[in-house]
Amino acid sequence: MTPLPAPVYAAAAVRAADRHATEVLGIPGAELMARAGEAAFSLLRRQWPLARRLLVLAGPGNNGGDAYVVARLARAAGIGVVLVAPAGAAADGDAARARSDWADGGGVETPWSAALVREAEVVVDGLLGTGLGRDVGEPYAALIAMVNGADRPVVALDLPSGLDADTGRVRGIAVRAALTVTFVGLKSGLFLGDGPDHVGRLEWDGLGVPASAFGDAQPRLRRITADDVRRLLPRRPRTAHKGSNGRVLVIGGGPGMPGAARLAGEAALRAGAGLVTVATSPAHAAMIAAGRPELICLPTEDAASLHAALEAADVVAVGPGLGRSAWARGLVEVAFASGRPLVVDADALNLLAERPRCGPAWCLTPHPGEAGRLLGTSATAVQADRLASAHALVERYGGVIVLKGAGTLVAASGAPPQVCDRGNPGMAVAGMGDVLTGVIAAIAAQQADPRAALASAAAVGVAVHAAAGDLAARAGERGLVASDVLASLPSCVNPAP
Repeated sequence: MTPLPAPVYAAAAVRAADRHATEVLGIPGAELMARAGEAAFSLLRRQWPLARRLLVLAGPGNNGGDAYVVARLARAAGIGVVLVAPAGAAADGDAARARSDWADGGGVETPWSAALVREAEVVVDGLLGTGLGRDVGEPYAALIAMVNGADRPVVALDLPSGLDADTGRVRGIAVRAALTVTFVGLKSGLFLGDGPDHVGRLEWDGLGVPASAFGDAQPRLRRITADDVRRLLPRRPRTAHKGSNGRVLVIGGGPGMPGAARLAGEAALRAGAGLVTVATSPAHAAMIAAGRPELICLPTEDAASLHAALEAADVVAVGPGLGRSAWARGLVEVAFASGRPLVVDADALNLLAERPRCGPAWCLTPHPGEAGRLLGTSATAVQADRLASAHALVERYGGVIVLKGAGTLVAASGAPPQVCDRGNPGMAVAGMGDVLTGVIAAIAAQQADPRAALASAAAVGVAVHAAAGDLAARAGERGLVASDVLASLPSCVNPAP
């Protein structure tokens, strides 16, 4: 299994790299198509070694050409193959040649019927490629609907048919794949929008096309990788002490909301901060300290109570469970004016939306609803184009933006946004964002210059949080609670060399 690369490109950049490989590097297009089919067939056999009946769906373009190669290889391996080309013959070029090779080997094209998908053990989707520029029409729409309703695993070639390669938007209807094998370069639509719901497990094969084929093309995104985590969280020196491991101040827990501040504080400890103070409503301080005695609890009557704690902190996390009372507003304002690197979440974001300002030394961590309020729009509008929303948040508020959700984005000026491709739906529960806030604050506090490291800490914090969520979900996603993730954090912030 080839590790996924870090850069994620627009579909046009990947197509340009493909052309560079054929026109400049001299790799024949037919050879690239053969390599794509071979890579997909190998992964299919690895995933479903006992499958003996394949349904292969081939469109008229190069995506269909890849499908013809898979069909030919499967037939040669003694697997029963039914191939359907709903739009007729491949138009020309390498796809037409792949179709001819299939026919020369004795392969035939079968008219579509609903029974075919029910009889298949695995379906291969080679209908529509990255060039889809409109909603899916017939006969593809009806065929995709039948495939999605048949409860058969689908292998998508390069991209699930019907998914926009750049935005991840479903163009009317899209294949829901169990496995997507993408080629040459990663496309941003695999990670954005509805992409995570349709891609299934993602595999990549570069087909021997070197990274230099992308030339000056800039990635649209960059995947957060295990190397990023190792770089920012190296093994500690034997002489480390609690002061050298960072001081985090959590400001939160307004009346009736102690849990959020407690979760953020404990997450900061579990992520490696040396000292964590929770400034909270006086009614909650004893309760939080009793539940987690390693936390320093500061009963906070008003903003004036915070000055010494702010002075001592390396990083401040503000917002979990804070509320929007006059008390909360006073704490937020003094935190914003402190000059400390900030991680801003929950009610602090809602208060910021009421009085927008730009702050280069902060990390804002909105979910789509909070992002909508910050931008004066709706969660639906944010989700319709998450990448554009992340850029808009950076432009309006500065600093680092963590736009939470499936495919969490970490954006800052001057570099492509980073995307997290880990995590699971079980993490969509109350308190999970509070844990993330504590994790990011702790990782930033452990750096020599927390202010300069805020973007890196945000990306690594997102990755660590997602990895811990995946560990916690091994017993099942439904019923996962935020505190389950806390126990998994230490193994994720101590990566293997």
